[in-house]
Amino acid sequence: MASSIADYALIGDLGTAALVSRTGSIDWLCWPRFDSDACFAALLGTPDHGRGPDMAVLRSAVTMCGEDLKTVGDFTVAAGESLPFVLSFGRSHQPLPNPVEPFKKLRTTEDYWQNWTQMSRIDCPWADYVTRSLITLKALTYARTGGLVAAPTTSLPESIGGPRNWDYRFCWLRDATLTLLALMNAGYYDEAQSWRDWLLRAAAGSPSQIQIMYGVRGERRLTEWQVPWLPGYRSSQPVRVGNAAYNQRQLDIFGEVMDALHQARQGGLGTNEAGWALQRELLVHLEKTWREPDEGLWEVRSGPEHFTHSKAMAWLAYDRAIRSAEAFALPGPVAHWRELRADIHRDVCEYGFNTELGSFVRTYGGKELDASLLLLPAIGFLPPHDPRISGTVAAIERQLLRHGLVLRYDTAISDDGLPAGEGVFLACSFWLADAYLMLGRRDDALNLFERLLSLCNDVGLLSEEYEPRTRQLVGNFPQAFSHLALVNTASNFSHYRKPAEQRSEHKVLAP
Repeated sequence: MASSIADYALIGDLGTAALVSRTGSIDWLCWPRFDSDACFAALLGTPDHGRGPDMAVLRSAVTMCGEDLKTVGDFTVAAGESLPFVLSFGRSHQPLPNPVEPFKKLRTTEDYWQNWTQMSRIDCPWADYVTRSLITLKALTYARTGGLVAAPTTSLPESIGGPRNWDYRFCWLRDATLTLLALMNAGYYDEAQSWRDWLLRAAAGSPSQIQIMYGVRGERRLTEWQVPWLPGYRSSQPVRVGNAAYNQRQLDIFGEVMDALHQARQGGLGTNEAGWALQRELLVHLEKTWREPDEGLWEVRSGPEHFTHSKAMAWLAYDRAIRSAEAFALPGPVAHWRELRADIHRDVCEYGFNTELGSFVRTYGGKELDASLLLLPAIGFLPPHDPRISGTVAAIERQLLRHGLVLRYDTAISDDGLPAGEGVFLACSFWLADAYLMLGRRDDALNLFERLLSLCNDVGLLSEEYEPRTRQLVGNFPQAFSHLALVNTASNFSHYRKPAEQRSEHKVLAP
C-alpha cells in the first residue's frame, strides 16, 4: 500500500519530478516530462505497476542482478560511507545514456539550489516555510518553456476512496497572477519573466479559443480518460489521465490574464506590444460573453451557472485594462471599458449579493456560500471595510469553517456533479487569513496562518486539501496553489510588497 501523502518528499530536474517515500521508495515518476507516462506508479497501485515504452538505466558500484522482474543488490554501508545509485532516462530505440559522476552532480545540484534560494527577498519570521514553498514552485516549473504545473501527480483523491481524482500535471491560467506576484516579490524576475512569456504564448490566438489550462509546452488537447488497470491511491477510483476541464468556459481566467499582465508591467517586466494587442482582443470577446454562465474556478461538472466570482473577475479584467492604459499610456477605448466595468460591478452587487444573509453568495440569486468570495477585497472589487465584505467573511465563518479551516463550498448542499465529501481546500484558508489582515483582524490572521503552517509535512510540503477528521493531507501533492497562497500570505504579513495591496490598492494592516 502507498504511504500516507504526507510521507513523501519531492525531487525534480525542472522537467519532471518524483515522489520519494520515507522508506526511500520512488513511488511516482513520470519521465521525461511531468505529463509523460509513469515510469514508477506504485503511488496509484502496487510495486508491480508502472511500465509506459522507454529505457531506465540504473548504474552503481554495487553488484546487481535480475530477480523476479526486479533489480536487486546486497550490500552494507558503513558509517560515513556513501554508495551512489544513478538512474538515467533514455529512449528504448537509442543508445544507452551517458554515465555521470554522481558526487559531482550532487555538488552541482546543491550549489544550484543554495545559490537560487539565497536570492529570495522575502524577509519574515516564517522564512523556512517560504523558502521551501519557493523551491517547490521552482521544482514544478518546466524550465524549457516556463510553464508551472499545478502538481506533479494525478488522481490523488480529495476524499480517500472517492471519485474526486483529477490530473493536475498541467498549467492553469488562473494561477497566473499569484505566480507572478510570488516570484517577483521574492526577487525571482527571470522566473517571473519566463512565466509571463509562457502565458502570452499559451493564450495567443483567437480569444474565442482561449483555454483555462494547457500542457507544459502549450498543448491544447488534454483529453481525459480513465486507467482501469490501476486500482488508485488506497482504492480511490477512477485514475484519470488528462483533464476534461480544459474544454470548459471559465470567465475568471480573463481577469487573471489581465491582472497578471498588469502586475508584470507594474513590477518592471516591461510593456509588450503583442501582449497588449492580445489583451484588447480578449476584452472584445469578454464583452460578448461575460453575461453567460460558466463552470467557475472550481470546474464543476454539473453544468454552467452564473457564478459570482466569475462575474467579479470579468470586472477585474476591465479594471486592469483601464489601469494599464492610464499608467503606461497604452492605446484603447478606456471610456468604453469604464462603462463596462461599471455595468459588471452593478450586476454583481445586484444579483450576487443576498440581503437576507448580508453576504455575497456563490451563484446569482442563490443562498449558498463559496470561499472564492474571500477574494473580492483582495482584487479590489470593494474596500475591505465595506459591510458587504465583512458580512461575507462572517457568513463564510459561519457556514464553511470546519475545524477552523475553510471548505471551497459545502458539497452536501452545492451540486457540482459529484458525490458529496472532500477535505478543506488549503488555499481557501490562506485567503481567509488575507481577508482577516485586510479587515484589521491581525491576531485572527496570524493564528490561522500558523495553523496552516503546522499542516506542512516534515519537508515543508502541502497538498491540495486537508482532512481534519483524520488529520491527513489529501489531494494532489505537492500542490502549487497551496504553496503560492502560503508565499503570498507570508508576504502580506511582511514589511515588503504585499500582494493584497498590490492587487486591491487598499492598505493591509502593518505587522
